[in-house]
Amino acid sequence: MSAREIPLGILYSVAGTYSLIGQACLDGARLGLEEVNGDPRYPFTFRAEIEDPGANIDRYHALSEAMLRERGCRHIIGTITSIGRKEVIPIIEKHDALLWYMCPYEGFECCENVIYTGACPNQHIVPLFRHLLPLYGKRVYLVGSNYIWGWETNRTARELVQASGGEVVGEKYLPFNALDVDRLIEDIRAQRADFVLNNLVGTSSYAFLAAYHDAARGDASFAPENRPVVSCNLTEAELDSIGPAAEGLISTAIYFDSPETPESQAFRQRVAERFGPDRRNSVYMVNTYIAVKLLAEAILACGSDEIEAVKDALFGLDLETPLGTTRIDRRTNHAVLRPYIGRAEADGRFKVIEAAPEPIAADPYLVDFDAREFGAEVNRRAGAHQGTGTLRVVK
Repeated sequence: MSAREIPLGILYSVAGTYSLIGQACLDGARLGLEEVNGDPRYPFTFRAEIEDPGANIDRYHALSEAMLRERGCRHIIGTITSIGRKEVIPIIEKHDALLWYMCPYEGFECCENVIYTGACPNQHIVPLFRHLLPLYGKRVYLVGSNYIWGWETNRTARELVQASGGEVVGEKYLPFNALDVDRLIEDIRAQRADFVLNNLVGTSSYAFLAAYHDAARGDASFAPENRPVVSCNLTEAELDSIGPAAEGLISTAIYFDSPETPESQAFRQRVAERFGPDRRNSVYMVNTYIAVKLLAEAILACGSDEIEAVKDALFGLDLETPLGTTRIDRRTNHAVLRPYIGRAEADGRFKVIEAAPEPIAADPYLVDFDAREFGAEVNRRAGAHQGTGTLRVVK
């Protein structure tokens, strides 16, 4: 008897401004699909319905509608940007389907028809700024692409800076695909920022980092040890394209390709076997792979791909993955995640310089976040660093 075939939508842009992220996501999905479809433990196979919106927001609606209405999909793994996710959600809700979203995002959302396996603000920007403000200072410059990820992440960053008694000395936005970054560099120079939060996406981000790197050749204040560029979304998937300009970049993620856990080692080996030994691994690839495996395990547990049955089974799962034990919180539909902070090295990898002591439950609306307590902690840590006269790196 042949295994039951379940259609599964995969919706990632592998062309356009953030194609490197899209390719990492698609390859992670392929790894997961190949494992599930080749494992006799599953009494079903996934039939991948793969579409590429090409970073064209007008295509997301039609492609997701076709997957759900014409191809029988009940689940779509996909979208990278928040504007893409928000374009798809009404279609997902209309068909009572489930969107599996695995990128870091700005929070302030909790949809019953979305499983969020990427980090939200208390799992990315909050730990990142808790680390940065005591070490580098409180005069912060914010840049971003002109859409919801940039606006909302910078808004949260502004609140963190103000809670610590600091100052946002500049805040600028660029359209998607914009490469004219010289004015940003000159304004950062004029405002004498202590560090720069980069929420630009794709080619705009790469152009900005290249210009910043060039500025450091003639102005030591732009050197990463003096005024680093920091990020909540830059990963190994993009480092090769950025090149030397990435060195010294500080980023936060729920996975860097360095922890030597058995699951991480095994995944790294699978990536090398499937895509070649030089292929970079990243949280985008890992997390999309995990989404496929979570869905497969939930269907195996409940015997159906029906949405409510899958969700009930999913909330009872603890799956061992390259991230550690992965589970989804029933209260929020978000993953419980352990944030890391990494610094990009000359070899094109991130060195982990700080890690949360344990996984953190998602707080997408920051309802449990105490800004006053955060500011007090930042100032205590700043005082401790000033007292030693050195910068302490937590390993």
